[in-house]
Amino acid sequence: MTTLFLTHSACLDHHTPEGHPERAARLVAINKTLAEDRFAALARAESPIGSLEHIALCHTDHHIVELRHLSPSTGTVYVDGDTSMSPGTFEAALRGVGGSVAAVDAVMKGTAANAFVATRPPGHHAEITKPMGFCFFGNAAIAARYAQRQYGIERAAVVDFDVHHGNGTQDIFWGDRTVMYCSTHQMPLFPGTGSAGERGEYDNIVNAPLASEDGGTEFRFAFEQAILPQLKRFAPELIVISAGFDAHYRDPLASLNLRAEDFGWVTERLMEVADQTAGGRIVSVLEGGYDLEGLSESVAAHVGALMGA
Repeated sequence: MTTLFLTHSACLDHHTPEGHPERAARLVAINKTLAEDRFAALARAESPIGSLEHIALCHTDHHIVELRHLSPSTGTVYVDGDTSMSPGTFEAALRGVGGSVAAVDAVMKGTAANAFVATRPPGHHAEITKPMGFCFFGNAAIAARYAQRQYGIERAAVVDFDVHHGNGTQDIFWGDRTVMYCSTHQMPLFPGTGSAGERGEYDNIVNAPLASEDGGTEFRFAFEQAILPQLKRFAPELIVISAGFDAHYRDPLASLNLRAEDFGWVTERLMEVADQTAGGRIVSVLEGGYDLEGLSESVAAHVGALMGA
């Protein structure tokens, strides 16, 4: 079996204001990297449009209807100070949901060993009832819930190594004993959540915050000491990765000092857990990463590790 790569050109049509870090050039850079000969073995597919029923697994009907209503026919509409919608945004967000669901289908049916979904806008800041932080729908959270509903997965895990804490994913699973959410992130930093004391109603949240200027040594220690042991005890039957690459040392939005090899390392560690408890099943969903060179290097290391399955 191969690694499946899902993306869609419609995700380039989510336009953000000039100078905004979450821009279409991110996907252009990823697609250019994954078109190199070393990734020729990737299986490739277009992300389908996700259904409103799938979104409703994690978000309220009001949230969905309101975003649909706000979607402009021309120009730009702001839903908060740094999150905006253009005419192509709603479809792009639906492609993110659809790609995440299609990736779950592929790994659960055994047509792919694992999958990487490169769509935008990202998702892990979207809470149950509101968009924020460039995000509209929680793609990784929806993937986990869909796997439970469609395939009877009893325990799913979402592991997030984006430099920003996934407050939306934590909000969605705070009171859900069947899903473990694990996160490394810089703190203090937007959105201000993610302290180690935030553990969820059933001790199902594992936050391992890092300090400004921490690098690969501290990142790997956080995974080895705080996250991987609890993840192994939880024994997930599917691992969903919120794959943000903005902890790279080149990234303009934060000040951690990870390098591409750190993302490759953590991917391999998560694959080891998946091999032990989940039949190797991993779905990885793109989150942040705003320096194009750092993003390309990191995605190459991440996807290269996935292909090593």
